Amino acid sequence: MNRTRREAIDDLIEQLENIQQQIEALKDEEQTAYDNMPEGLQCSERGETITEAIDNLESAESSVEETIGYLTSAKGE
Repeated sequence: MNRTRREAIDDLIEQLENIQQQIEALKDEEQTAYDNMPEGLQCSERGETITEAIDNLESAESSVEETIGYLTSAKGE
C-alpha cells in the first residue's frame, strides 16, 4: 500500500477513535442515569429501555474497535 493510502487510513482511524470516544461517553452517561434511578424504576420499562441502549452502545463501541483493527491490518501493521 502506498503512503497516500496509508495516510488516508490513518485519517479514518483517527476519526473512528473520536467516534469511539463519543460512544463511550454516551454509554457512560446512560449507565450513570441508570445507576441513579431508584431500584423500582430500574425494573420498569424505562429501566429496560436504558439497559438496552447501554448494550447497543457497547456493541457499537466494539464494532468501531473491530473496524479500527481491520483498517490497521489493511495498512500492513
